[in-house]
Amino acid sequence: MTDLPKSRRTPRRGALLLAVSVAVLPVQSAAGCAAADATPAKVDPAKVAALDSVTDSPDAALPASDGGGNVAEPTQPAKPSSTGQAGTPSGASTSGKPGTTAKPKAKPKAKAAAVDLSDPKKKEIAMELVSSAENSSLDWKAQYKYIEDIDDGRGYTAGIIGFCSGTGDMLELVELYTRRKPGNVLAPYLPALRKVNGTDSHKGLDPNFIKDWRKAAADTAFQQAQNDERDRVYFNPAVKQAKSDGLRALGQFIYYDAMVMHGPGEDSVSFGGIRKTAMKKAKTPAQGGDEVTYLNAFLDARKAAMKTEEAHSDTSRVDTAQRVFLKAGNLDLNPPLKWKVYGDSYSINS
Repeated sequence: MTDLPKSRRTPRRGALLLAVSVAVLPVQSAAGCAAADATPAKVDPAKVAALDSVTDSPDAALPASDGGGNVAEPTQPAKPSSTGQAGTPSGASTSGKPGTTAKPKAKPKAKAAAVDLSDPKKKEIAMELVSSAENSSLDWKAQYKYIEDIDDGRGYTAGIIGFCSGTGDMLELVELYTRRKPGNVLAPYLPALRKVNGTDSHKGLDPNFIKDWRKAAADTAFQQAQNDERDRVYFNPAVKQAKSDGLRALGQFIYYDAMVMHGPGEDSVSFGGIRKTAMKKAKTPAQGGDEVTYLNAFLDARKAAMKTEEAHSDTSRVDTAQRVFLKAGNLDLNPPLKWKVYGDSYSINS
């Protein structure tokens, strides 16, 4: 994938704290690769400051809010009187025949629970969707060996989810790999990875790090370490939060893709901040809100966060992918799926 034009590749995400010096107020961002180490990024402070007021979708509702991002809980319906119908004592006849009681209505059959994103088939779909945006390919397993510096200020970006040498998640990955397989080909780079963390430096990594990363990528132990770190830091937290918010598979994927790019932080352009912005505009289904309305509000907030950084200004992964599924009402993310990213067409038929 190293031959892709850089303009077609979006910097990977993370809980990166991007310290941006502004004359009035310092702004922290989390776009790019994951971790908690400060690295410079090219964001527009004015756009960050305006995030709360952005509404792109006409479907985003405006429920009552306390001004702090907390949406008022829906009013609970009044409990029915203990006297059945119109003052008739509970258990008394309502059929008109003395001494009899009305037969209870048959309970409707429960609907089968929707399959969530943790289902292996759904998870495969999620990985292919992310890979279409991150690597312009559905073959996400080919990305274990991917590595390059995409000139985003975060050093090397590599692997299936874009682990970065400048943001800590690459360091944590190599540490995990080394605990499981001491003496692996990447273990000697651990001191250098600790030193370059928080910077875009290659010091101590060049000239052989790229070659050795690709060599390690052929090792199933390293592939499993990449899978496990992806799940621990991004996939599992995203799905857990989405399910807590009452979202089905599409909403779970929308959360996951946002966490992949923006990181799980709480500042205004990280996942947590994007979610808070959305909740000022619409209630989650768990709060009694409409699922489609809420997801439109979330995608609006996501787009606004993306546009604060030039490298993320192409929002087609939202506009011509996730929004397409949402408009079709495909909340369970069922195939067939057709979408576009950066103008390229993709499909998953089964």
